[in-house]
Amino acid sequence: MTHPTHDLVIVGGGPAGMTLALALVRAVPGIAIAILDRRAFAAPRDYRASAIAAGVRRVFEQVGIWDRVASAAEPVRQMKITDSGTGDIARPLFLRFEGEVAPGEPFAHLVPNTSVAAALLESLAGQVELVAPVEVTGFSATPALGRISLADGRLLSAPLVVASDGANSALRSMAGIGTFGHAYGQAGIVTTIAHELDHEGTAYEHFRPAGPFASLPLPGRRSSLVWTETLEAAAAIKALDRAEIARRIEAVMGSSLGGVTLEEDGVQTFPLRLQLAKSFVAPRLALIGDAAHVVHPIAGQGLNLGLKDVAALAEVVVEAMRLGLDHGSADQLERYQRWRRLDTALMAMVTDGMNRLFSNDIAAVRALRDLGLGVVDRLGPVKDFLIGRAAGIDRGGPRLLRGFDL
Repeated sequence: MTHPTHDLVIVGGGPAGMTLALALVRAVPGIAIAILDRRAFAAPRDYRASAIAAGVRRVFEQVGIWDRVASAAEPVRQMKITDSGTGDIARPLFLRFEGEVAPGEPFAHLVPNTSVAAALLESLAGQVELVAPVEVTGFSATPALGRISLADGRLLSAPLVVASDGANSALRSMAGIGTFGHAYGQAGIVTTIAHELDHEGTAYEHFRPAGPFASLPLPGRRSSLVWTETLEAAAAIKALDRAEIARRIEAVMGSSLGGVTLEEDGVQTFPLRLQLAKSFVAPRLALIGDAAHVVHPIAGQGLNLGLKDVAALAEVVVEAMRLGLDHGSADQLERYQRWRRLDTALMAMVTDGMNRLFSNDIAAVRALRDLGLGVVDRLGPVKDFLIGRAAGIDRGGPRLLRGFDL
């Protein structure tokens, strides 16, 4: 019988894969984990910031990195939602969310992705085997092990292999897992701006016919923008000079934050799509993060969904190992899949429906959606429920999301 080289092999060194590794090494002393990536391990050149929901922040607290990223994080104390059509001058406020999920606990924080990656790498140093840059050329499963073949001839094996290698996951394809979904014909324009006025911890989501325009607060008089446009318009905007891009941002934002300048990093663009894996598991394999699901950023839930996967899979693995069970068996993998499929499918439906509802300029549709937003704004219990869901607070959810050790 071939003996495993590791207890767990994770393919993909993004935030989901590294957080999973860190959760497991803290919970299971001596666990042997390898993380593989096709790029060298370093903080990425990524202009994006992620809205870290309260439940996911608790995951970061439990794995010991929140204190490392807190200085770069900005609490979201309220969110204002506006709607306008092509050529509209006024941007009436239809819905405002504010408050806390617990005393002193905002429902989200904005954290630069580079800060999260740097904190995870620093925390993992010396605790796991980091293998990069390396190309994975094959995956196979025996009744007892998952096996990873590398381009340099090495063969790694473990009772459980985790695919955390992104939306175009090679490991998912090697395992024969298909996907379904569709492209949106939209791109997200991402940049960081400095502005004249204080944002006061306010996130703005302005619905426009081409897609949502979100301004998300960062420390100081700075905000992260996620600006949705058609693919053609996004390419044209990216080609403009910095002053013209700033002028267009000001025009969209109105007077909410005053004069705007772009930070030195400039802008990035990303095509947007909905994509769900047809299964989150295969023999000896589990998918997490973008390898399992990609949703529209309209609700800022992409990273949060991936870290919910982490919390669920980590709990399944730790409980199995403590009981002396096979943590990569079909029973354990199915438990993970049951835990995550419904929540992910619901979020995919919500974000897809929101994008279809708000990314158009049909007058009758706008009237109905604005009426609905206004009704929700007047229903305190409904708003509290929506805040709780967006914050990832679930009394029956994984322990890490509830702030408990594994």
